Amino acid sequence: MTTHEDYDLVIVGAGPAGLSAAASAVEAGLSVAIVDEFPVPGGRMTGQFHEERDGSWWVGKRVAHNLIERNKQLGVRIQCGKSVQGVERTNDNWRVQCSETTYHSRFLLLATGASEVPSPLPGWTLPGVMTIGAAQVLTNVHYVKPGERGLIIGVNVLAMAIAHELAVSGVTLAGIVLPPKTTFAKENASPAAVLQSLMQFAHMAPSSWMRSGSKVLSAMPNLSTFALKFIRKSGIDLWGMPLKLRTTALRIQGTDHVESVLLADVTADGTIVRGSEREERVDFVAIAGDLAPLVELAGVAGVPFTFVPTLGGYIPVHDERLRTPLDGLYVAGNITGVESALVAMAQGALAGTAIADAASSLGVSGEAKVQQAMQHVKDVRASAVIQFQPGIAETRQNLYDKTSAVVQSETEG
Repeated sequence: MTTHEDYDLVIVGAGPAGLSAAASAVEAGLSVAIVDEFPVPGGRMTGQFHEERDGSWWVGKRVAHNLIERNKQLGVRIQCGKSVQGVERTNDNWRVQCSETTYHSRFLLLATGASEVPSPLPGWTLPGVMTIGAAQVLTNVHYVKPGERGLIIGVNVLAMAIAHELAVSGVTLAGIVLPPKTTFAKENASPAAVLQSLMQFAHMAPSSWMRSGSKVLSAMPNLSTFALKFIRKSGIDLWGMPLKLRTTALRIQGTDHVESVLLADVTADGTIVRGSEREERVDFVAIAGDLAPLVELAGVAGVPFTFVPTLGGYIPVHDERLRTPLDGLYVAGNITGVESALVAMAQGALAGTAIADAASSLGVSGEAKVQQAMQHVKDVRASAVIQFQPGIAETRQNLYDKTSAVVQSETEG
């Protein structure tokens, strides 16, 4: 039997954006429900931690706990283990259909996050092969070691951040290597391109030469190929494990589970050096690919999309207030483009405030509060340690300059 529940705002996604939005909206007087397919709230934030610039540690599990408790005290209805089967606009409300419950609300916020997009390679279906995010969840959420000795395939900011987490957690890693040169991997398989990309995030590097050389290589990209000649084939020491920018994984090997990975040396453009093949004995492999916004529900609702590579691919069209062209439908967090959990929380708070203002719950101070929340998002973005792509702030502003008039005319029309 299907039950029906009515709210001012329904949020899909109980991660950092959804929880932050709910708290802001309820504090403004709106009734709010959050639905999430995971068994517990918090999203991927519960498995994350990193060292801030001032030396303190940001622990996602602790932040998530505080956000969840805040929502419970405010009376937000958090319902986990519920998959959304469809969303549609009916008259002046949004209808959100789950297996046993149908939700009706004037406003709908999609805070569905992002998913990993690993690059396939031979042997990647063997037991013991997982995404880097899965290794993070096993270790930091469930306190289960992924294996006795592993290898990370893929060198990007996600791999760097989680490799640090795994090292701190005591997981033994043989190193981090490049993926094979395929249609899927593209520039991720090029040592020169990867080194240039890493220089954008040199503030995270434990090696002093990477930090000091970042400004030079950023200003003169052609130096990346030259710099690779000075990197040892054994790799750069990265928190006790080697980062091997001149090594690629050819295939994952094993009978019933991962037993080893066949490696080879590569040139600056990713070409394999013949005769350099050798075997690395490991019992698990973590593949670090790209992240892409989870936009399926936005598509079901009818939101138009725009393709922005810097933000992870296709994202729903939205303005700086996080409104889409569909009346009452907002987006927040990684569905709007891949960034850190801190940015997602700031976006969630902005979405909750903007929705409350649209519902006329903030009175004459509503616009000022929205502007303040918008500035907070910019401030958090500018200071975030984890930044997945360079130039996100500029990309965001260009996007909003193009979409603000379109969104406003559609929602008011």
